[in-house]
Amino acid sequence: MGKSLVIAEKPSVATDIARVLKAARDKSKDFFENDDYVISSAVGHLLTIIVPPDQDIKRGKWTFDKLPHIPTHFDLEPIAKSEARLRVLLRLIKRDDIDCLVNACDAGREGELIFRYIIQYATAKHPRKTAGKAVSRLWLQSMTPDAIRTGFANLRSDDDMKPLANAASCRSEADWLVGINGTRAMTAFNSKSGGFYLTPVGRVQTPTLAVVVEREKEIRAFEPKDYWEVGATFRAAAGEYTGRWLDDGFKKDPGDAHKRAERIWEQSKADGIRAKCDSQAGEVSEQSKPTKQAAAALFDL
Repeated sequence: MGKSLVIAEKPSVATDIARVLKAARDKSKDFFENDDYVISSAVGHLLTIIVPPDQDIKRGKWTFDKLPHIPTHFDLEPIAKSEARLRVLLRLIKRDDIDCLVNACDAGREGELIFRYIIQYATAKHPRKTAGKAVSRLWLQSMTPDAIRTGFANLRSDDDMKPLANAASCRSEADWLVGINGTRAMTAFNSKSGGFYLTPVGRVQTPTLAVVVEREKEIRAFEPKDYWEVGATFRAAAGEYTGRWLDDGFKKDPGDAHKRAERIWEQSKADGIRAKCDSQAGEVSEQSKPTKQAAAALFDL
């Protein structure tokens, strides 16, 4: 029976898994191994998608008549700074005693993509050495020893993970298609009078920058305006308490987020409300009604 090659997303995770599986570090320090497992890792993304060279459009030919640029397929290219790590994994994948490949990258879309690209690249480069090797998924949401043991006892099948893998590939290719076509279109537009004015566009980057720009415009266009609030101290049999005046007829104004139920925009109106209430007796009633409150933002590591 052969061994399983476990590929984590980063070295620290590989070390934690090796500790639980009692695998010793190899002399090369590139992986861990015992009788059943070989454990190594990527260092984030090791590969990126590229256009086949015969379908690429060089910079000087970025014109509208060549858009949209949609290649028939994408190739993979090693990322230069992490190519040494990719070579280590390819060497391990090709080993004759490896008959199962376990994806131990982070539990999510990007983790799925990192592993899939490695296997896709290895299969293209060494089809005979990768043929017939099973693929399974170690799904970890905690790195405690018990969680790791439970994960290995409940490995997910390759078929179960294909929808997530497809979603990851779609996201990656959509980023490329929007980025390349948007960048070339805007660059062609800004360079139509001569020269070359590179104008980057990104599927996520550009809308995010648009939000920032719109907010900056709002800040610059903001005009300070005075408003008043009326507060009072009430004396009741149970003791004193403070309250704030609210406009019972208030309705939100979609065109002005600064308008609120407690804000009074005319001093004379605020003075009039105060005069009517100051040192006057009244009846206190208690009302309760449900309200909606947005959840707090997630904790940011």
